[in-house]
Amino acid sequence: MIYYILALFLIALDQVTKWVVVKTMDVRDSIEVIPGFFHITSHRNSGAAWGMLEDQMWLFYIVTVFVVGVIIYYMIQYRHGYRLLNIGLAFILGGAIGNFIDRLRIQEVIDFFDFMILNYNFPIFNVADSALTVGVILIIILMLYDEWQNKKGEKHDGKTTNRS
Repeated sequence: MIYYILALFLIALDQVTKWVVVKTMDVRDSIEVIPGFFHITSHRNSGAAWGMLEDQMWLFYIVTVFVVGVIIYYMIQYRHGYRLLNIGLAFILGGAIGNFIDRLRIQEVIDFFDFMILNYNFPIFNVADSALTVGVILIIILMLYDEWQNKKGEKHDGKTTNRS
């Protein structure tokens, strides 16, 4: 249950921050927070990351419903004893639903975090995008750790005898 509460918190945080941006800024308005590095910029995106698949809402609806279903399935399957996996899944769930709400309501996603990193203007993103990224990174780290543990276990159980 705690993982669903985490996902709901992320959805609420995402929607509140987007609401504040919409109510206080016009599209393309920008507020410099850290000179030369970070701005809050009101932006709309009708596609996916980096504007890919622009105006393909039907695809985003289908993919999001599928992904949400798969995530909930895995959260139920691994509800006991897989704390970090469920945290990662909760982040992905919250992020996916946060952007899905925008797509349903206004057929685009509200973005506002705007970073300039080493003279590269990184694509503008939002809290939901951040949650998705954190969740995916956490799951990748868990998969790599699990693989490392499996390989380490093979070396110590006497089964790895192939040495040239």
